[in-house]
This record gives sequence, C-alpha cells and structure tokens, in this order.
Amino acid sequence: MTSPAPASRHEVTAALDAKLPGALGGRTAAAFEKAFGMRTVADLLSHYPRRYARRGELTAIAKLPLNETVTIVAEVRDVRERQMRARRGTILEVSISDGEGIISLTFFNQAYRARELRPGTRGIFAGKVTEYRGALQLAHPNYELFDPLADAAAALSGVDGAAGAALDDAAARRWAEMPIPIYPATASITSWQVAKSVAIVLDGARGGIPDLVPDDVRHERGLLTAQRAYELIHRPEKDADYMKARETLRFHEAFVLQTALVRQRRAAHAVRTTPRPPKPGGYLERFDRSLPFRLTGDQQTVGGEIARDLAGDIPMMRLLQGEVGSGKTLVAVRAMLAVADSGGQSALLAPTEVLASQHLRSIVKVLGPDLSAELMPTLHTGQLSTAERKKALLRMVTGQARLVIGTHALLSDAVQFYDLGLVVVDEQHRFGVEQRDTLRQKGTTPPHVLVMTATPIPRTVAMTVFGDLDVSTITQLPAGRKGIESFSVPLSEKPAWAGRIWQRVAEELAQGRQAFVVCPAIDPADDSGDGLDGPGPDDGAGGAGDGGSDGAGPESAVPASVPAPPKANVVDTLRLLQTVPALAGARIEALHGRMPSDEKDAVMRAFAAKEIDVLVATTVIEVGVDVPNASTMVVLDADRFGVSQLHQLRGRVGRGGVPGLCLLVTHAEADSLARERVDAVAATLDGFELAEIDLELRREGDVLGSLQSGGRSSLRLLRVVKDADVIQDARAVAFEIVAADPGLEAHPALLDALERRLRETEESFLAKN
Repeated sequence: MTSPAPASRHEVTAALDAKLPGALGGRTAAAFEKAFGMRTVADLLSHYPRRYARRGELTAIAKLPLNETVTIVAEVRDVRERQMRARRGTILEVSISDGEGIISLTFFNQAYRARELRPGTRGIFAGKVTEYRGALQLAHPNYELFDPLADAAAALSGVDGAAGAALDDAAARRWAEMPIPIYPATASITSWQVAKSVAIVLDGARGGIPDLVPDDVRHERGLLTAQRAYELIHRPEKDADYMKARETLRFHEAFVLQTALVRQRRAAHAVRTTPRPPKPGGYLERFDRSLPFRLTGDQQTVGGEIARDLAGDIPMMRLLQGEVGSGKTLVAVRAMLAVADSGGQSALLAPTEVLASQHLRSIVKVLGPDLSAELMPTLHTGQLSTAERKKALLRMVTGQARLVIGTHALLSDAVQFYDLGLVVVDEQHRFGVEQRDTLRQKGTTPPHVLVMTATPIPRTVAMTVFGDLDVSTITQLPAGRKGIESFSVPLSEKPAWAGRIWQRVAEELAQGRQAFVVCPAIDPADDSGDGLDGPGPDDGAGGAGDGGSDGAGPESAVPASVPAPPKANVVDTLRLLQTVPALAGARIEALHGRMPSDEKDAVMRAFAAKEIDVLVATTVIEVGVDVPNASTMVVLDADRFGVSQLHQLRGRVGRGGVPGLCLLVTHAEADSLARERVDAVAATLDGFELAEIDLELRREGDVLGSLQSGGRSSLRLLRVVKDADVIQDARAVAFEIVAADPGLEAHPALLDALERRLRETEESFLAKN
C-alpha cells in the first residue's frame, strides 16, 4: 500500500493547524471561537454546510420553528414605511414569502434599506423567529441579497459584475441552480459570513492540504483529493460536486476513527496481566453445581469467551451486551468466581446506590450461605456510616472481600485492593471514561475489564465506538418469562384515556400484582429528573458542533400554537394517585434520587417484599431493579425519554411468572419525532431493532462527542447506521496500515489528523474505554 503524496509534519501543520487569527484576523477569529469553539483552519473547514439551497428555490415558511434562529431563502413581497406612534422615527416593515407563507422583517429608523429590499428581490435572511399579533416575524434580521448579474458573472465567468449583462440564458439558469451552502449558524454569525470566511481560508490554503488516505486506496475507491473535497463541499457548482465531496470526507472520518481504534487495540494487546483461570473444584465449579437451572445457550457461549480471555495474559477488554433480563449479571458473577479461584478480587461498579444494594442482595442469594461466607461480598457506597465504611475498606485492602460491589465511592483514593483482577462496569453509559480508568488503576497489574450494557448496540456502533473491545451478545431470555404487552397512550388525541390508565393499574393490583409509575421529574420545579442519560434530547438534538439551527427541514419544526403540558413529576403524581377512586386502599409510595440512601433502600426492600403496591419513581429504577411480582409499568410523558430509556424501563416488568404490561403515556402530537419514538418502542420488544430505530431517529454527530467524552465530536458526515460499509472498509484499510507501520511514520498527514480531529478528550476516551 503506497503512502500519500509526500508531506512533512511541518507542511501538514502549516496548512490545517494554522490559527484562525492569522487567516481571518483577530476580531473575526474571536467571534468564531466564541460561537463555535473554532481555533484553527481545520476547525473551520470541517464546519460543513448543513444543507444546500438554490436562488430559485424558497424555504417553506410554514415549517419554521418558533423562537429559534433560522436561515431561509425567500423573496421580498412588500415594503412599507410608517411613523412610530409612541416616539419619533420610522419603522420599515418588509414582507418576505416562500410563495405561500409570509414572514415580516422589521427595521427601526433604517429607511435606507428600502432601496435594496425591493419587491421581487431574493436573498438569504437570518434571525430569530418570533410571533407578533398572530403573525411570524424575524427579530433583528440579517440578510444577503442575490444579485443575478454580478453574482452570476463572478461565479461563472470569472469577470467583474459589469460583464454580467452579457450572460446568456443557459448561464443564468446555471446561476439560479447553483447550490448555496447553508451553514450551522448563530445569532451573531450568519451562514453567509461562515461562507465568506471559508472562502478566504480555502484561497489561502490552495495546494496545501495533504491527503491522509494513501494514493492507491484513494484511486481504487474513486475518492477526491483532500484539497478538492474541501473545495467542492464548500463551493460546489452542481449537486454532484458536494455529493462526491461528502463521499470522500465521510471515508476520511471513518478512516481516522478506525485507525485510532486499531492503534489502541494494538497497544492494549501489548500489555501483560495475571491469568485468572478457574481452579478444578474451586468456587466457580461449586457454584455451577449449585445452580437450580441450566444456563441459556447464549450464557454458555459468552461464558466460554470470557473464560478464555481471563485465562490469558492479555487483559480482557470485553463488552457484554444483552437484552433486559437476559442474565448478564449471572455471567459476570461466574467471571468473578473464576478470578476468585486465582486468589484475585473483582469490583462491580454500579451507577446508583439502589442498583448496587440490589446487586449485593442478589449475588449473596445466588451464591448461597457457604460461598457468601467464604467470598465475603462487600458493599461500598457513599452513604455508609463511618463504621461500615472502615469495615468495607479493611476487607478490600486485606483481600477478605473477593467480591466488591459499589458506586462511584469505589473510585475514591481511600479505596485500595489486595489483588484486583477484574473490573465489571454495569450500565457503562452511566460512567465517564476517567471514572472507569480510575478503578482500573487500582490493580497492581492491569485487571481484566468486562463492560456490561442492557442497551443493545447495533453492530455499526459497536464497530465505531467500541472498536477496540471484543463484543459478546446475549439475545436469549431465561425460560419462564411471560412477555410484555406495550401500548402507546396518546392523550393529545384520546384525553378520555387518562382515567382508564389508573383503572387498568387497579385491575393488575386486584390480581395481587404491583406497578411502577415513572415520571421524568421529581417535583414541579425540577427541570432534570434523575435520568443520567437525559430524556428526550438524546434522541432529537442536533449533532455535535452544529452551532445552532438553520430552520432547515421538518425535523426542527415545532407546532407553535400548542403549549406543552406541565412535566409529570413524582410529587404531584403521588398526590394525584392517592385521590384516584380506583386506587383507594392501594399502598402507594415514592422513590427518587434526592431521598437519603437508607430511605431509598427501605422503599425498594418494601416494594420487593410486596408491602407497597404502586411505586411512583423517577428513572432511578431504570436499570437492574428486579421485582418479579411487578407486572405493570406506566411511563408518564414517555416522549420526554429516549428510546433506550423506555426500553430499559419496560424491562422492569414481566420478569417473573406474570405477564408484563407497559403503558407509554404521551401528549406528543401524531407524526412528531417525539411521538415516533414512543410508538416505535410500543411496536416491538426487540432491543436490537429499537437500537437501529433509535439511531435512525436521532442525529448521530454525538457518537464520539459530548455524550461520550465531553468534547466536540470528530464525526460530521459519518452516519453509523447508513455507513456501515464505509466503516468496515475503512477499518480493513486501517488494520493493514497499522500492521505495516505502527508509528505511522510514512503517513504524516494521517498521524496529524489523529491528533487534530480526535482531540485530547476523545483520545482519552479511546485509550481508556
């Protein structure tokens, strides 16, 4: 495989790592850094257009979202000037239209604008959409008008505006159809200001942008040079230009990411650790003999994969994913017992005290009294008393506690282990990379790591985000599960169904069963709830680095006339249910993250002991809570939760011998994105299918962005659902290059791209995950 055209690290840095003040001037560069966090030429050039408009096509005004900053293409219809009533001066009112809808522009004491905003003139208009007396208006708008003669002459003929009069009809049509890049913008920096700055940078970097893809790879796939790709994505003359540029830059993103993952995998395999094989007649063998049931086929397969990893001297880095209730924890316990056979300790890191306490109880129960006495499972959380904390710390440092279960408290400096051999991270998405790495560092030799998630991860995401981990999957559910029926309850269309929800819960209670009622908030003043994932926006928010809205397309359209109902909360819902006649006599209690640890634990114990009929809770019960008698899950304001959260919550019922019922209550309008999420969850129990739907519904720019690492995402164009083939192809190329040249000495542009686009925070994420 040949390397790209020669380019030293110095030349690469000079072209793309040049600071923006030197390219645009200090004032403009400061504005771009404040608005978008941009500091270098590379940052600006990777700020790709969100969409492309045409001078001959107008933006649908009816779909503009209220109270958002937008960028639209429209035509001036009417211009009127009038005297202000309350004070001296004039108001210039300009109506612009898409041919159907109308939105007004208002200018105070700026009558001179009437000379350029003439009826029939078209241009790009930017501002915040507001409503005044029932009509839409752009507040404090900026605009850039189209000049069909000067613009066309400059763009197509390479001459000044005076030559435009000679353009023929064909050239005029080309001008009208030439794509206009519409960039993610803010109230302070408009789309056309971005375009002008990009043009300055491109002109200054002519011939100076090296290729990070080897020449033979580029030719074989028909990709553009990097220089040409940047030119065509920012300054296309026809649709085919930016489409080809996107194809090239999409491969670049996949290639850089996969190269980083392949290098991390190679580095991880170069480290050695203590093998942890099970001992004949040891803890694992005794445990397996005591099980009153057979492991599922998937549990046996995954257990074998983990056992082979533990027996080797290369630290295991394995992701275990499986459906809710598929028995992942049992697989993890068997791995812990194998480590205990070698004299080592295991630490299970859980995201909440409720889950950590439940893990301890369930592990003690499944081990039985004899193994529990020998292995001494120990709980360590931040809410322990001083005496309990000292006892737990002593057990850990002396090695008495072979199995340790805890929350973030395990990460404190006071926690030390005698011989930490295995780290198990439950619900990995709840923890930051630094937290997981802190626990790993407590081993005298690198411990094996097992990362578990009940949020199914599509193959493409596993390949993209967890490409340096081995992936094991459990899809089979243990025998005896009765299944779950799920229903969407659309109160916006069927308000009368509100009462039926509680009647249905009462019918389940009458059969001796129990119910969860989940709310997105704790009290009326709460704006967050307990969910660490965050409801709603994790599925519909803009991709990392968007920098603002441009009002393009229906995905950002929000009906302005329908006020959002108050967010359902635990305090008000508890009060409501205590007055519902159908639930008279029912024992109803609350559970949320602000409660003291012992109080939360007492409530969960009471619910598990059937002393509580209805538990009104936040997402503190989202994962791991196992109450076999709970048959019903009611999720209020289900549209405020993400797809994966809803699937997790639903998994809290139907776990025993009774069938499960899940009611997803929503006020979201039909055909809205929020409603689509809820309906998708109600339509299937297949978590892997939902994971694919989840990615298709959400904007994926955050795959390696703030949700994972806290920094801006390096992914701008890559879509992990649609671009699986690109990712796989790039991965194969990356493996070949890294195998032949681990230090990438023959690929300076690629090495520089790794350092530039995977920033320090994302490098840390990849290294420590």
